[in-house]
Amino acid sequence: MTIGEFQTLIREMYHDKDAARGVEGTFLWLTEEIGELATALRTHVSGSASAGTKRELALEFADVLAWLATIANVVDVDLEAAIAAKYGAGCPGCGQRACNCPNSEKP
Repeated sequence: MTIGEFQTLIREMYHDKDAARGVEGTFLWLTEEIGELATALRTHVSGSASAGTKRELALEFADVLAWLATIANVVDVDLEAAIAAKYGAGCPGCGQRACNCPNSEKP
């Protein structure tokens, strides 16, 4: 599934609810999912007995991506086009496929 196909799927499933909730409410859901991903990553990396499995991590990544697509749909941004425009030719900072930006810079 491409990013565009995924965004369309999310639009078809949830757009009416998402539009009614608005950007602010939807953004709050995204931040909650990012928090859940952070928790899963922290427990996974720490190797605790309750560490998340790869499958649990994958589900959290999918949730974050779904809520990002949701916000993009609410504000009518084509994620696939945006990604291609910013990253399609390489690193936005140095223009290389393998980033050569100094570590002190955010590419």
